[in-house]
Amino acid sequence: MSDKLKGKVAVITGAAGDLGKVAAEIFLKEGAKVALVDRDEKTLAKCAENLSHFGEVFSVIANVTSEKEVTNYIEEVLDRWGRIDIFLNNAGILGKVAPLIDQTVEDFDLIMNINVKGVFLGLKKVLPIMMQQKSGSIINTSSVSGLMGSGGNSLYAASKHAVVGLTKTAAIEAGNKSVRVNSIHPAPLDSTMMRKNEESVNSENPSEVRERIASRIPLGRYGTMSEVAKLILFLASDDSEFITGSQYRIDGGMGAR
Repeated sequence: MSDKLKGKVAVITGAAGDLGKVAAEIFLKEGAKVALVDRDEKTLAKCAENLSHFGEVFSVIANVTSEKEVTNYIEEVLDRWGRIDIFLNNAGILGKVAPLIDQTVEDFDLIMNINVKGVFLGLKKVLPIMMQQKSGSIINTSSVSGLMGSGGNSLYAASKHAVVGLTKTAAIEAGNKSVRVNSIHPAPLDSTMMRKNEESVNSENPSEVRERIASRIPLGRYGTMSEVAKLILFLASDDSEFITGSQYRIDGGMGAR
């Protein structure tokens, strides 16, 4: 590794998930100190233990939909390290896979609460810190579904489109303080979330679902966490110092169709 993030402090939400763990590892290997945030206490503790071999890391249990708990994890990071240089605003859920007309108001409220309110609260609490520092990079995790329609995933797509709006607006409002805000848009990834999705669509033959989804990707396969983490590293580092308000596809060519 090349110490691209040496001396920087990073915060990752959804850190107990597949992407959060891989991003945390690459951040640590590049010299950052990393705060892991998630509501899954048991998995998060194991994650922090495993990652401690790569650098300085600590974990905070928090629900990203609670303003009080978001404020708390931000204060814990500041008390420990005094600043926040990188914020991977990553927590999110897929929600129920079903046609729009079969989605309920409860389904809507759940996914919007986590995928939109959670991102909003993270931005609301981290932006003032970075603006005061006059530096910082925020990476919001959206999806390829945040840039196009997605049959059976209307609520997920809507929530991830909302992340784009928050990203662009935050970039405009924080740009004069040298704070950068971008979003990433992965295609389906080889992840726990996608395996659960495949099983929910066809419990008897989830591999058929996987093959069908992969066939829509010009490169012919799901993406990997490592591939997405490399993009996140680029946006977190000074290599992207003149990039803000942008949407980065990492989708195996899906957007080319």
